Amino acid sequence: MAIWLKTLILAFAGLLAAATSAFAQDYPNKPVKIYVGHPAGGVPDLVARAYAKKLGELLGQPFVVENRPGAAGTTATAQFVKMPPDGYSLIAGETGQLFVAPYIYKNLGYDVLRDFTPISMVATGGVLLVASANTSIRSLQDLIREAKARPGKIDFGTSGVGSIHHISMATFFEDSGVELLHIPYKGSGQSVGAILAGEVPVLATSAATAGPHIAAGKLFALGVSTSYRAAGLPNVPSIGELIKDYDFASETGILAPAGLPANVLEKLAAAIKLASESPEIVDSFRARGIDIKYTTPLQYATNIRASLKRYERAVKVAKIPAAE
Repeated sequence: MAIWLKTLILAFAGLLAAATSAFAQDYPNKPVKIYVGHPAGGVPDLVARAYAKKLGELLGQPFVVENRPGAAGTTATAQFVKMPPDGYSLIAGETGQLFVAPYIYKNLGYDVLRDFTPISMVATGGVLLVASANTSIRSLQDLIREAKARPGKIDFGTSGVGSIHHISMATFFEDSGVELLHIPYKGSGQSVGAILAGEVPVLATSAATAGPHIAAGKLFALGVSTSYRAAGLPNVPSIGELIKDYDFASETGILAPAGLPANVLEKLAAAIKLASESPEIVDSFRARGIDIKYTTPLQYATNIRASLKRYERAVKVAKIPAAE
Protein backbone atom coordinates (compact mmCIF):
# COMPACT_ATOMS: atom_id res chain seq x y z
CA MET A 1 0.00 0.00 0.00
CA ALA A 2 1.32 3.45 -0.92
CA ILE A 3 2.51 5.56 2.00
CA TRP A 4 0.18 8.42 1.02
CA LEU A 5 -2.86 6.09 0.97
CA LYS A 6 -1.97 4.58 4.35
CA THR A 7 -1.55 8.10 5.76
CA LEU A 8 -4.94 9.12 4.32
CA ILE A 9 -6.66 6.08 5.87
CA LEU A 10 -5.09 6.73 9.26
CA ALA A 11 -6.07 10.37 9.10
CA PHE A 12 -9.64 9.45 8.18
CA ALA A 13 -9.81 6.95 11.05
CA GLY A 14 -8.58 9.63 13.46
CA LEU A 15 -11.21 12.09 12.22
CA LEU A 16 -13.91 9.43 12.57
CA ALA A 17 -12.85 8.63 16.14
CA ALA A 18 -12.77 12.31 17.02
CA ALA A 19 -16.22 12.84 15.50
CA THR A 20 -17.62 9.87 17.40
CA SER A 21 -16.11 11.14 20.65
CA ALA A 22 -17.51 14.62 20.06
CA PHE A 23 -20.92 13.11 19.29
CA ALA A 24 -20.87 11.24 22.57
CA GLN A 25 -19.85 14.35 24.50
CA ASP A 26 -22.74 16.28 22.94
CA TYR A 27 -25.20 13.46 23.49
CA PRO A 28 -27.99 14.00 24.18
CA ASN A 29 -28.68 17.42 22.69
CA LYS A 30 -32.38 16.82 22.05
CA PRO A 31 -35.20 14.72 23.57
CA VAL A 32 -34.80 10.93 23.65
CA LYS A 33 -37.72 8.56 23.13
CA ILE A 34 -38.17 5.31 25.00
CA TYR A 35 -40.66 3.11 23.19
CA VAL A 36 -42.87 0.63 25.02
CA GLY A 37 -44.64 -2.06 23.02
CA HIS A 38 -47.40 -2.39 25.62
CA PRO A 39 -50.21 -0.21 26.97
CA ALA A 40 -49.72 2.10 29.92
CA GLY A 41 -49.96 0.51 33.35
CA GLY A 42 -47.91 -2.65 32.85
CA VAL A 43 -44.43 -3.29 34.21
CA PRO A 44 -42.52 -2.31 31.00
CA ASP A 45 -44.39 0.99 31.02
CA LEU A 46 -43.79 1.60 34.74
CA VAL A 47 -40.10 0.78 34.37
CA ALA A 48 -39.69 2.95 31.27
CA ARG A 49 -41.34 5.94 32.92
CA ALA A 50 -39.26 5.65 36.09
CA TYR A 51 -36.01 5.51 34.11
CA ALA A 52 -37.12 8.20 31.68
CA LYS A 53 -37.61 10.64 34.52
CA LYS A 54 -34.26 9.87 36.15
CA LEU A 55 -32.25 9.73 32.92
CA GLY A 56 -33.67 13.09 31.93
CA GLU A 57 -32.39 14.54 35.20
CA LEU A 58 -28.97 12.91 34.82
CA LEU A 59 -28.37 13.73 31.15
CA GLY A 60 -30.08 17.10 30.89
CA GLN A 61 -32.60 16.32 28.15
CA PRO A 62 -36.17 14.98 28.31
CA PHE A 63 -36.57 11.21 27.97
CA VAL A 64 -40.11 10.70 26.67
CA VAL A 65 -42.03 7.41 26.84
CA GLU A 66 -44.16 6.49 23.83
CA ASN A 67 -46.52 3.51 24.05
CA ARG A 68 -47.08 1.54 20.85
CA PRO A 69 -49.05 -1.55 21.92
CA GLY A 70 -49.78 -4.49 19.66
CA ALA A 71 -49.05 -8.22 19.19
CA ALA A 72 -47.41 -8.69 22.61
CA GLY A 73 -44.93 -5.89 21.97
CA THR A 74 -43.68 -7.20 18.63
CA THR A 75 -45.32 -4.54 16.44
CA ALA A 76 -43.43 -1.69 18.11
CA THR A 77 -40.21 -3.73 18.20
CA ALA A 78 -40.29 -4.45 14.47
CA GLN A 79 -40.69 -0.72 13.82
CA PHE A 80 -38.04 0.20 16.36
CA VAL A 81 -35.17 -1.82 14.86
CA LYS A 82 -35.44 0.26 11.67
CA MET A 83 -34.77 3.51 13.52
CA PRO A 84 -31.35 5.24 13.40
CA PRO A 85 -28.85 3.90 15.99
CA ASP A 86 -28.07 7.38 17.29
CA GLY A 87 -29.15 7.02 20.91
CA TYR A 88 -32.33 9.04 20.47
CA SER A 89 -34.52 5.96 20.08
CA LEU A 90 -34.50 3.37 22.89
CA ILE A 91 -36.91 0.59 23.76
CA ALA A 92 -37.98 -1.05 27.00
CA GLY A 93 -37.71 -4.67 25.91
CA GLU A 94 -39.35 -7.40 27.97
CA THR A 95 -39.26 -11.17 28.05
CA GLY A 96 -42.23 -11.78 25.77
CA GLN A 97 -41.07 -9.72 22.82
CA LEU A 98 -37.41 -10.70 23.15
CA PHE A 99 -37.37 -14.37 24.17
CA VAL A 100 -40.83 -15.82 23.49
CA ALA A 101 -41.87 -14.07 20.28
CA PRO A 102 -38.99 -15.44 18.14
CA TYR A 103 -40.44 -18.95 18.59
CA ILE A 104 -44.07 -17.99 18.04
CA TYR A 105 -44.28 -15.44 15.22
CA LYS A 106 -43.46 -16.62 11.70
CA ASN A 107 -42.87 -13.08 10.39
CA LEU A 108 -41.47 -11.34 13.42
CA GLY A 109 -39.66 -8.54 11.62
CA TYR A 110 -36.55 -8.54 13.82
CA ASP A 111 -33.73 -10.79 14.96
CA VAL A 112 -32.97 -10.41 18.66
CA LEU A 113 -29.26 -11.24 18.30
CA ARG A 114 -28.71 -9.12 15.20
CA ASP A 115 -30.94 -6.06 15.40
CA PHE A 116 -30.27 -4.63 18.87
CA THR A 117 -27.57 -3.02 20.95
CA PRO A 118 -28.27 -4.29 24.50
CA ILE A 119 -27.59 -1.50 27.00
CA SER A 120 -28.74 -2.89 30.35
CA MET A 121 -31.26 -5.14 31.99
CA VAL A 122 -32.91 -2.97 34.62
CA ALA A 123 -35.75 -4.88 36.27
CA THR A 124 -36.94 -8.38 36.96
CA GLY A 125 -39.83 -9.98 38.76
CA GLY A 126 -41.97 -13.05 38.81
CA VAL A 127 -45.35 -13.31 37.15
CA LEU A 128 -48.00 -13.23 39.86
CA LEU A 129 -50.94 -15.62 39.65
CA VAL A 130 -54.00 -14.15 41.35
CA ALA A 131 -57.61 -15.19 41.89
CA SER A 132 -60.71 -13.05 42.24
CA ALA A 133 -62.10 -12.62 45.74
CA ASN A 134 -65.43 -13.78 44.27
CA THR A 135 -64.06 -17.33 43.89
CA SER A 136 -63.23 -19.97 46.49
CA ILE A 137 -59.64 -20.21 45.19
CA ARG A 138 -57.14 -19.09 47.80
CA SER A 139 -54.02 -21.14 46.98
CA LEU A 140 -52.20 -22.93 44.18
CA GLN A 141 -53.47 -26.21 45.59
CA ASP A 142 -57.07 -24.93 45.46
CA LEU A 143 -56.64 -23.98 41.82
CA ILE A 144 -55.10 -27.32 40.85
CA ARG A 145 -57.81 -29.22 42.70
CA GLU A 146 -60.65 -27.26 41.05
CA ALA A 147 -59.01 -27.43 37.61
CA LYS A 148 -58.70 -31.22 37.88
CA ALA A 149 -62.35 -31.46 38.90
CA ARG A 150 -63.45 -29.29 35.96
CA PRO A 151 -60.94 -29.78 33.10
CA GLY A 152 -61.02 -26.92 30.61
CA LYS A 153 -63.82 -25.14 32.46
CA ILE A 154 -61.78 -22.56 34.38
CA ASP A 155 -60.56 -19.49 32.49
CA PHE A 156 -57.28 -17.70 33.15
CA GLY A 157 -56.46 -14.28 31.79
CA THR A 158 -53.11 -12.89 30.64
CA SER A 159 -51.75 -9.76 29.00
CA GLY A 160 -51.68 -11.48 25.59
CA VAL A 161 -50.73 -14.54 23.58
CA GLY A 162 -46.98 -15.15 23.75
CA SER A 163 -46.45 -12.87 26.75
CA ILE A 164 -44.39 -14.05 29.71
CA HIS A 165 -47.68 -14.21 31.63
CA HIS A 166 -49.00 -16.69 29.06
CA ILE A 167 -45.98 -18.94 28.66
CA SER A 168 -45.19 -19.13 32.38
CA MET A 169 -48.73 -20.21 33.28
CA ALA A 170 -49.14 -22.52 30.28
CA THR A 171 -46.01 -24.33 31.43
CA PHE A 172 -47.17 -24.42 35.06
CA PHE A 173 -50.56 -25.86 34.16
CA GLU A 174 -49.08 -28.45 31.82
CA ASP A 175 -46.51 -29.53 34.41
CA SER A 176 -49.29 -29.73 37.02
CA GLY A 177 -51.43 -31.90 34.77
CA VAL A 178 -54.38 -29.50 34.60
CA GLU A 179 -56.19 -27.77 31.75
CA LEU A 180 -57.42 -24.18 31.91
CA LEU A 181 -58.81 -22.02 29.10
CA HIS A 182 -56.55 -19.10 28.14
CA ILE A 183 -58.24 -15.71 27.70
CA PRO A 184 -55.75 -13.15 26.30
CA TYR A 185 -56.19 -9.40 26.77
CA LYS A 186 -54.43 -6.37 25.34
CA GLY A 187 -51.98 -5.61 28.12
CA SER A 188 -51.85 -5.88 31.89
CA GLY A 189 -54.13 -2.92 32.53
CA GLN A 190 -56.97 -4.45 30.52
CA SER A 191 -56.48 -7.94 31.96
CA VAL A 192 -56.67 -6.67 35.56
CA GLY A 193 -59.81 -4.77 34.65
CA ALA A 194 -61.24 -8.03 33.32
CA ILE A 195 -60.72 -10.02 36.53
CA LEU A 196 -62.11 -7.16 38.63
CA ALA A 197 -65.18 -7.12 36.37
CA GLY A 198 -65.67 -10.86 36.83
CA GLU A 199 -64.76 -11.85 33.26
CA VAL A 200 -62.11 -14.35 34.44
CA PRO A 201 -61.62 -15.96 37.86
CA VAL A 202 -57.83 -16.30 37.62
CA LEU A 203 -55.20 -13.98 36.16
CA ALA A 204 -51.47 -14.02 35.48
CA THR A 205 -50.12 -10.50 35.88
CA SER A 206 -47.47 -8.53 37.76
CA ALA A 207 -47.22 -7.63 41.42
CA ALA A 208 -46.97 -4.00 40.35
CA THR A 209 -50.31 -4.14 38.57
CA ALA A 210 -52.20 -6.37 41.00
CA GLY A 211 -50.74 -5.01 44.24
CA PRO A 212 -53.30 -2.28 45.00
CA HIS A 213 -56.18 -4.70 44.35
CA ILE A 214 -54.62 -7.35 46.60
CA ALA A 215 -54.28 -4.75 49.35
CA ALA A 216 -57.93 -3.82 48.85
CA GLY A 217 -58.99 -7.45 49.23
CA LYS A 218 -60.36 -7.74 45.68
CA LEU A 219 -57.68 -10.21 44.54
CA PHE A 220 -55.79 -13.01 46.27
CA ALA A 221 -52.15 -13.79 45.41
CA LEU A 222 -51.71 -17.51 44.76
CA GLY A 223 -48.09 -17.85 43.64
CA VAL A 224 -45.18 -16.26 41.83
CA SER A 225 -43.54 -17.77 38.74
CA THR A 226 -40.02 -18.16 40.10
CA SER A 227 -37.98 -20.69 42.05
CA TYR A 228 -37.78 -18.29 45.00
CA ARG A 229 -40.21 -16.11 46.91
CA ALA A 230 -40.28 -12.46 45.93
CA ALA A 231 -38.72 -10.11 48.45
CA GLY A 232 -41.81 -7.93 48.46
CA LEU A 233 -44.18 -10.91 48.78
CA PRO A 234 -42.59 -13.20 51.38
CA ASN A 235 -45.90 -14.87 52.25
CA VAL A 236 -46.72 -15.78 48.64
CA PRO A 237 -45.31 -19.19 47.64
CA SER A 238 -43.23 -19.62 44.52
CA ILE A 239 -44.48 -22.04 41.90
CA GLY A 240 -40.97 -23.49 42.00
CA GLU A 241 -41.84 -24.86 45.43
CA LEU A 242 -44.36 -27.15 43.71
CA ILE A 243 -42.72 -27.75 40.31
CA LYS A 244 -39.07 -28.79 40.16
CA ASP A 245 -36.82 -26.57 37.99
CA TYR A 246 -39.67 -24.14 37.36
CA ASP A 247 -38.44 -20.54 37.10
CA PHE A 248 -39.89 -17.85 34.84
CA ALA A 249 -38.98 -14.29 35.71
CA SER A 250 -40.25 -11.36 33.70
CA GLU A 251 -37.29 -9.19 32.73
CA THR A 252 -37.21 -5.65 31.36
CA GLY A 253 -34.15 -4.10 29.73
CA ILE A 254 -33.21 -1.03 27.74
CA LEU A 255 -31.93 -1.51 24.20
CA ALA A 256 -31.03 0.57 21.15
CA PRO A 257 -31.04 -0.39 17.48
CA ALA A 258 -27.93 -2.26 16.31
CA GLY A 259 -24.93 -0.08 15.57
CA LEU A 260 -25.12 2.33 18.51
CA PRO A 261 -21.75 4.15 18.79
CA ALA A 262 -19.61 2.71 21.59
CA ASN A 263 -19.18 6.04 23.38
CA VAL A 264 -22.93 6.68 23.42
CA LEU A 265 -23.49 3.14 24.68
CA GLU A 266 -21.03 3.75 27.52
CA LYS A 267 -22.66 7.05 28.42
CA LEU A 268 -26.15 5.55 28.50
CA ALA A 269 -25.01 2.50 30.47
CA ALA A 270 -23.30 4.70 33.06
CA ALA A 271 -26.41 6.87 33.43
CA ILE A 272 -28.65 3.81 33.75
CA LYS A 273 -26.37 2.46 36.49
CA LEU A 274 -26.68 5.72 38.42
CA ALA A 275 -30.44 5.71 37.92
CA SER A 276 -30.64 2.11 39.18
CA GLU A 277 -28.94 3.18 42.41
CA SER A 278 -31.15 6.22 42.98
CA PRO A 279 -33.47 6.13 46.02
CA GLU A 280 -36.41 7.25 43.88
CA ILE A 281 -36.25 4.16 41.66
CA VAL A 282 -35.19 1.74 44.40
CA ASP A 283 -38.07 2.77 46.69
CA SER A 284 -40.61 2.99 43.87
CA PHE A 285 -39.79 -0.45 42.50
CA ARG A 286 -39.72 -2.09 45.93
CA ALA A 287 -43.20 -0.74 46.65
CA ARG A 288 -44.44 -2.31 43.42
CA GLY A 289 -42.76 -5.69 43.90
CA ILE A 290 -40.23 -5.09 41.13
CA ASP A 291 -36.59 -6.05 41.65
CA ILE A 292 -33.86 -3.84 40.22
CA LYS A 293 -31.27 -5.81 38.28
CA TYR A 294 -28.69 -3.61 36.60
CA THR A 295 -26.32 -5.32 34.17
CA THR A 296 -23.55 -4.08 31.95
CA PRO A 297 -24.11 -4.21 28.18
CA LEU A 298 -21.96 -7.35 27.95
CA GLN A 299 -23.82 -9.05 30.80
CA TYR A 300 -27.14 -8.19 29.21
CA ALA A 301 -26.03 -9.57 25.83
CA THR A 302 -24.95 -12.80 27.54
CA ASN A 303 -28.28 -13.05 29.34
CA ILE A 304 -30.16 -12.57 26.07
CA ARG A 305 -28.34 -15.48 24.43
CA ALA A 306 -28.96 -17.79 27.39
CA SER A 307 -32.62 -16.80 27.68
CA LEU A 308 -33.27 -17.44 24.00
CA LYS A 309 -32.08 -21.02 24.45
CA ARG A 310 -34.17 -21.53 27.58
CA TYR A 311 -37.37 -20.13 26.08
CA GLU A 312 -37.03 -22.17 22.91
CA ARG A 313 -37.60 -25.24 25.05
CA ALA A 314 -40.29 -23.53 27.15
CA VAL A 315 -42.39 -22.60 24.13
CA LYS A 316 -42.24 -26.19 22.89
CA VAL A 317 -43.20 -27.56 26.30
CA ALA A 318 -46.09 -25.10 26.56
CA LYS A 319 -47.26 -26.04 23.02
CA ILE A 320 -47.88 -22.43 22.07
CA PRO A 321 -48.91 -22.38 18.38
CA ALA A 322 -47.06 -20.32 15.80
CA ALA A 323 -48.68 -17.04 14.76
CA GLU A 324 -48.43 -14.76 11.75
